[in-house]
Amino acid sequence: MKRTTESDSNYQSLEKMSIKELLTNINKEDKTVPLAIEKVIPKIEKLVNAIVKQMQQGGRLFYMGAGTSGRLGIVDASECPPTYGVPHGIVVGIIAGGDKAIRKAVEFAEDDMQQGWKDLQSHKINSKDVVIGIAASGSTPYVVGALEKCNQNNILTACIVCNKGSNVAKAAKHKIEVIVGPEFVTGSTRMKSGTAQKLVLNMISTSVMIKLGRVKGNKMVDMQLSNNKLVDRGTNMVMKELKVSYKKANELLLKHGSVRKAVEQYKK
Repeated sequence: MKRTTESDSNYQSLEKMSIKELLTNINKEDKTVPLAIEKVIPKIEKLVNAIVKQMQQGGRLFYMGAGTSGRLGIVDASECPPTYGVPHGIVVGIIAGGDKAIRKAVEFAEDDMQQGWKDLQSHKINSKDVVIGIAASGSTPYVVGALEKCNQNNILTACIVCNKGSNVAKAAKHKIEVIVGPEFVTGSTRMKSGTAQKLVLNMISTSVMIKLGRVKGNKMVDMQLSNNKLVDRGTNMVMKELKVSYKKANELLLKHGSVRKAVEQYKK
């Protein structure tokens, strides 16, 4: 099967282009990514509904991938606790080859059909959980094997891929196939494919967290106060909500640990 992600670039003689031409053409290709995602919003909607339902019953969300895809899942998962105040371990990113693969490629880690399921078992995966396989090519054995095992064990499966009719998609109950076309540098799926995966992950996790009540109005009321910028942001949110001074808002925030708790306790 000919993979779109491996198709020849629409551009020739890249090394002969000026820097301006390179940047302009990369940007031109990048602009097509949101349009490709727009076509699959109904499928993303169905998946988000399913995830919310599972998580309301105590389930967790797992992302699985190799290389760039695995790293993107880890980035999205790692940002959920500080942004939305959810405990670590509620959204989990797993990469083929383990944590050392986050920084450095681990040879042939993605080719092991059994390892993905073993990695999930170390987290005591169960039927309340949701597993999303991320693979630009849609052919990663590590992901395929994990999804197939999940299906056998009544665990909800999904995927984010950039080719039609891939093995990963065949193994997933919810198929998010974002067809972004050939990459600017032939086969370099960290480019448009990676951008598509990042955008879809943002959409999924943000929508899920909002529906789980982790946003009020348009504010991150449960964010962790992990640096001065966030303490200042939180103080301004409390100040605006309660109509109190900056000093008073800051005291309340630091005492109660989150915008939500500061506001709730003050109003009691």
